Amino acid sequence: IQTDAAINPGNSGGALVNTRGELVGINTAIASQSGGYQGVGFAVPSSLARPVLEELIKHGKIVRGYLGLGVQEMTTELAPWFGLKSGEGALVTDVVSGGPADKAGIHRGEVILEYQGKTVKDGQMLLEQVTRAPIGEQIELGMVENGKERKVRAVIREQPPIPQAQRTRTPRVEHPLAGVEVA
Repeated sequence: IQTDAAINPGNSGGALVNTRGELVGINTAIASQSGGYQGVGFAVPSSLARPVLEELIKHGKIVRGYLGLGVQEMTTELAPWFGLKSGEGALVTDVVSGGPADKAGIHRGEVILEYQGKTVKDGQMLLEQVTRAPIGEQIELGMVENGKERKVRAVIREQPPIPQAQRTRTPRVEHPLAGVEVA
């Protein structure tokens, strides 16, 4: 939500309320040339923040669904190469070995056209549906490859933690990056 309500720098996480005192958003950032509250503020809508709050209360952490695949947008230019008439869908570009998508038999080059019977408009829509799905839920995906359609069932798993970056240090030698730490 973009707002011109006075949001002081450092007030991220504060409530954005309407004139009736109802929560409409959580303040996130302000773009201000003066460094003060004058400027344009931005808030996350409360409708997007509520599910996060509920996850924290229920699990003590944010739990996201996971299929273990990478997707890219299907476009009208790519569609004919896959035997499709429209640019809707999500092109599978990567499948994590041993992940839910791999176990379901999904592989690179397939296009996901349906999620639980609903049309997949694009890759972003698919990823949003997957991350919001309950852990352990069995889902059905409508796929197409080389003009052949098929249905696939996969089980949503909890998204694994992202591994901490490994720290490395350049050796102490005469080098422009000597002593630099990278993570």
